[in-house]
Parts: sequence; C-alpha cells; structure tokens
Amino acid sequence: MNTKLDVLIIGAGSAGLAALREVRKHTDRFAIINHGPYGTTCARVGCMPSKSLIEAANAYHRRHSFTEFGINGGASLSVDIPRVLRGVRALRDRFIAGPVKFTEDLGPRSITGKARLLGPDRVLVNGQELTADRIILATGSRPIVPKAWSGFGDRLITTDTLFEQERLRRRIAVIGLGAIGVEISQALARLGLEVVGYDQNTLLAGLTDETVNRTFDELLQREFPVHAGAPAELRQTTDGIEVTNGTDTVIVEQVIAALGRRPNIDDLGLETLGIELDSQGQPEVNPQTMQIDNLPVYLAGDANGRLALLHEAADEGHIAGLNAASGRTTCFKRRTPLVIVFSDPNIAVVGRSLRELTPGSFVTGAFNFRRQGRARAALRNKGLVHVYADKQSGLLLGAEMCAPAGEHLAHLLALAIDRSLTVFDLLRMPFYHPVVEEGLRSALRHLTTQLPEKSASDLSSCAAFQAEALD
Repeated sequence: MNTKLDVLIIGAGSAGLAALREVRKHTDRFAIINHGPYGTTCARVGCMPSKSLIEAANAYHRRHSFTEFGINGGASLSVDIPRVLRGVRALRDRFIAGPVKFTEDLGPRSITGKARLLGPDRVLVNGQELTADRIILATGSRPIVPKAWSGFGDRLITTDTLFEQERLRRRIAVIGLGAIGVEISQALARLGLEVVGYDQNTLLAGLTDETVNRTFDELLQREFPVHAGAPAELRQTTDGIEVTNGTDTVIVEQVIAALGRRPNIDDLGLETLGIELDSQGQPEVNPQTMQIDNLPVYLAGDANGRLALLHEAADEGHIAGLNAASGRTTCFKRRTPLVIVFSDPNIAVVGRSLRELTPGSFVTGAFNFRRQGRARAALRNKGLVHVYADKQSGLLLGAEMCAPAGEHLAHLLALAIDRSLTVFDLLRMPFYHPVVEEGLRSALRHLTTQLPEKSASDLSSCAAFQAEALD
C-alpha cells in the first residue's frame, strides 16, 4: 500500500464506516486503521444486543398480566438466563458480521493496529509512518470504570463485557442510571434477578424535566430499588461487594458499571496538532463540518464526546467523510435532537429539553397515560408526556416523556419540530382511534388552552369527548 494517501480514517466503528462509505466514492487512495474489536459499539456491545436482552426480559415479565387477560399458568413459567445470554450473543454475532466483512473486503487498505498522530498529516501505526492529505479520527469510546474498582475481578462487569457472561449472579447492583444503566437494570430485574440501582444524580435516563422524572422514578421503584442523589461507594467483603451511598447499603454478588463512556482519545497524539485542548484533552470541533480548527483533521462519533448515539455517529462520519474526500468544507444542518431509552415505559427527549428552554417563553402540554384507552386495553397505561411550545406562536419546541410507545411518539414529534410545525398544525393531522398517539393529541389539546385562540372553523380546535373509551 502506498504510504501517501488522500484520506486516512482511524477507527472502524459507526462513524468510521460512515466516513469510509463517502471516501470510497471519491478516491481509492485511502486506508482505515482500527485498534481493538471490529463490528461497531452498537452492533457488538450496545444498541443491538441490549435490545435482544430487553425483548427477552419483557417477554418473561409479561406473565404478570396474564391473569387480567384471563390467561392461566403464568406463575409456572421460568427463565433460563444462560440460554437468554447465549441467544443474545448468537444474534449479536449475526449483527456484527456485516460491519466486519465491510472492512475485511478492503484487503491491505484495512489495517489492524494502534494509530498515533505525528501531526495533522502524519500517523504512526505498527512502526510504519503513513502520510495523508486529510485524516478522520473516529476512535469511539469505552466504559468509564473508576480505578478504585479494578480489584473486584470478575465481580465487576461493564456494559462492554455484560453480554460475554455465560451466567449472571443473582444479586446485582447497577451503578449509573443513565440511558444504558436504566435499560440494563430493568431488563435484569424483569428476568428475575435481585437488582438495585444507584446514581449520584436525581434525574434519570437523560431526563431534565423533574415532573416527568418523578413519574418515571415511581414506576421504576415498583420493579427494583432505586437510590438516586448521592454517589455510590464500593467495598470488597467476604460475602461479596458492599455498595452504599451513605444512607442505603446492600451486599451484592456482582456490580455492573454503567457510568457512561469515555472518548478513546488518550495517547492518540492530539497534542501534536498544535492547538488548544480542553481539560478532558478534547479539541474544539465544528459540529457542522466535524473539522478541528482549520486543520485537515476531523473528529467524528463517540470520540468527540458530543452524543454517543448511532444516528449521530453515522451523520458525523458522513459529514467528515464527505468533507475529507472532497477537500471542500461543507457545513451541514444537523438533525432535530432525538434521544430514546428503551425502558418500559420508553423515555424520550425530542428537540429542546426543558433545561434548554428559556423560562417564561414557552408553555407545557401534559398528559398522563393512566386513563388512555388503547394503553389501558394493553395494560400499558402508565407514564407522562410533556410537550413544550412557544407561548406566542405555538411553535413546537421539544418534549420529554416516559410513555408507552414513546419511541414512536418521539419520532412523530421530531418530524413535526423539523418541519417547524405549530401545535395547531399537528392537531390538523388525523389521529386514528384507538391508538396510543391519542395521548399525544391530548397533550397538544392541553397546549391550545394556553395559546391564543384560533378560528372555530379550524379542525385543530376539535375538542375531546372527555370519555376514556373515545379519547
């Protein structure tokens, strides 16, 4: 392989592969370097295997509602957790096969090794120096594990090692109740393990709306103990690991560290770029171009510490790849922010979160799903949605929710926000009956009571029946 390249990509995760897709359209003078496992974080240890675990857990948990549906025998069901984990791994291996083959087919242009920058146009890998006109950094991230926990051996697992376990011990503490921690905690509790969750924050799973968070916390507490608001401390004992936050203490057999992820930028050589780095070692990156300063270097995906989400990583890889391959700087408008947590009920934050809104500039539409007809029929009638709109124009700004089918409600709202729709515009759309989306319509109707009135001849003013079966 020629050591002088047009584009060099470091990292073969979601962002790196998205960048590679664009680069290959413009040049064959490229290479991609990867250190560590192939197959992307999402397919290998993140989005996909976790959803397989969640589906198994929810299927088993469903037995608790059988009697209300007139179905007998639920109490006699049992779960084989080692078999569940084997099934997760089998599906995981199928998911990663595609991304792995994508790089294998590149032959010598796919390099396995640890790369280090020597400057904005030079990289050292496996003792060889490569030169490139433009470099894309997409080195991903890894779980955060405090050094003090390193002595717990196999009693401590992370979100990256969870799915490699042949079996799990019965008493488990999950430390960190962000999106990943909440999903894993609830899934393991629904599989019958004794789970306890800890987080130093009172707001869970990325929520910023305290009312929605309080509703979700109350629902979660029905399934396993949640201790939020103080950091957890761990200590090895003869019986296992003692976990305490100063007021609540438990002894568990295993701990799952779910404290978030750290960008893989240490020892990458960013200091050789001759630019200022922040306290975390990060350079400033333009989110519209993914460019670092005015250098021919781009930082995309989890590695830039912005948002560890697959669709964001893919977008950033696309932007970096197109700009690096073309040699021209194109600014991209980013998508409407969208975060979904696959708990039950789903957590979703769409558009601007409550924390990002200016007090006094907006109004909130609320709906509690306790008496929503379709959700009640499915015994999924729990959760709360808050929708935020500009108090003068009614322009939709954002939403936070813990709601049944929240993943679908969130996409509907993301589309509406992206199209700059108002509350009235969305209420002019048809809502079929009976669907869970009618709960969103109720929240929108609540918003209209706080906004300037529209013409009575407009169908957006169509009122509710005030009857559970019809609304």
